[in-house]
Amino acid sequence: MSASLTLLSPAKLNLFLHITGRRADGYHQLQTLFQLLDWGDTLTFTANNSGEITLAGCELDIPLEDNLIVRAAQALPRIHRDQGAHIEVVKRIPEGGGLGGGSSNAATTLLALNQLWQLGLADLPLEQLGVKLGADVPVFTAGHTAWAEGVGEILTPVDLPERWYLVVAPQCRISTAEIFSHERLTRNTSPIKIAAFFEGHSRNDCQKIVRELYPEVDNALKFLENFGEARLTGTGACVFASFPNEQQARSALGQLPAPMQGFVARALNKSPVLSALAGPKD
Repeated sequence: MSASLTLLSPAKLNLFLHITGRRADGYHQLQTLFQLLDWGDTLTFTANNSGEITLAGCELDIPLEDNLIVRAAQALPRIHRDQGAHIEVVKRIPEGGGLGGGSSNAATTLLALNQLWQLGLADLPLEQLGVKLGADVPVFTAGHTAWAEGVGEILTPVDLPERWYLVVAPQCRISTAEIFSHERLTRNTSPIKIAAFFEGHSRNDCQKIVRELYPEVDNALKFLENFGEARLTGTGACVFASFPNEQQARSALGQLPAPMQGFVARALNKSPVLSALAGPKD
């Protein structure tokens, strides 16, 4: 088995986001549809016998021990005390953009080191480790576009038809805690069935507030609305519109006014991480 792995850690979109209630512990109950993309960060894992986890290329303003990649690696049980890894990260997913970058990186780390360290953990234990790291981590460990409920951890895999997305990344960071604690956030949307989403009965409950608080997001949505329905992903800041093919999505990207930035990505039903690690499971 190779001692090194290089993997695409994919971004995700929330194709809709309904907040259906609030639990006693403060967490919000929600419904969403996670769409995986063929675009994201690149993580390279090299196993070693140092017994330590080292990280390069991740220039975030948080202590190393709080980084989700490091926390994920340290959450895994090790067969031998000297099992370690060096992880190099090429970041593309913007922080605070609602694209799930930290959660995806954590899940990719769990999956990669499970293989490199030959731990043999099955899907369920990996997903259980993931949910302790963050509500969005399980969709990436499960590795499939999915309908989600609960706090985002109750997943039903969904196969969606191929679409292309233009994602615009406004130059601002949005705190999930800020939006979820906002006094005017809708928290009592009635739950829907999957069929209702396909019939067009959905929205992002955070979008109205984010548009009011962040002019950059409002401007990005106004641009995308020239091409069809535009939505916020998660609590933002990124927004997106869908297109039937790559050519139309790239044509819209070419009209993006400065200083807006964006990218085109293809929708995936299966995570590229699972595809790369495909093989017999214990």
